[in-house]
Amino acid sequence: MSPSSVLLGVSLKMYFDHNRTRSWCTEVAELARRHESLVSGAVTLVVLPGFTSLATTVEIFTGTGVLVGAQDLFWEDRGAFTGEVSGADLTDVGCTFVEIGHAERRALFGEGPAVIAKKLAAAARNGLTPILCVGEASLGTPREAAQACIEQLNASLIEISPTDRGMQIVVAYEPEWAIGAAEPAQADYVAAVAVLLRDWLATRLGEGSARVIYGGSAKPGLLSELGGSVDGLFLGRFAHDATALRQILDEAAARSHQHANLK
Repeated sequence: MSPSSVLLGVSLKMYFDHNRTRSWCTEVAELARRHESLVSGAVTLVVLPGFTSLATTVEIFTGTGVLVGAQDLFWEDRGAFTGEVSGADLTDVGCTFVEIGHAERRALFGEGPAVIAKKLAAAARNGLTPILCVGEASLGTPREAAQACIEQLNASLIEISPTDRGMQIVVAYEPEWAIGAAEPAQADYVAAVAVLLRDWLATRLGEGSARVIYGGSAKPGLLSELGGSVDGLFLGRFAHDATALRQILDEAAARSHQHANLK
């Protein structure tokens, strides 16, 4: 993944069954082979299917440049942990990314800072790039939102050893109040929070160690509005239609081209 590429993540959550996942991935793979932004590497696309479809998804996207991630992992690699999935196995099956700390997991399964920190360490240990989700619970000022996210980040990074500090981290800024909403947060609000997060991450982890993307009902037009304040988008249901995903890819390609011309 080029540090200058626009990063787009698509989580399928648990919306698709295995056959629907196959057909969607096949359609997106064809799109990836033809879309210049993906062929050139100007845009990086990461797809996160359900666990049972990971191997199939990796197979379908082989040779397309599309990367595959998992929606969660366990903090231990081996042992008597019924029903859990090891980061080592995710790496073996071909995953390069893993999502950690989504608001739904925090709310539904009680995942708190200690669990998220251990999962982040497991990702680092197994060479997986974490997509670490953070976000404030309610709408306030950008500075208040950034402070809430920074508190989450501080708690999450506590298990990362000095030898892991050079790893790449993707921070997905997803205001909890915007997840599943009809409209995303206002672009100027998101941009202000993202800039504060990027400044903090550069100080905490080093320049270039983390990328910030926005999720939370992201739709066409938002990436252009956000400009250079974010490195990309984390997409949900909107991108479950491959035609709609193409719209976002076109927009990401245009932004990448714009930035290249400014250099």
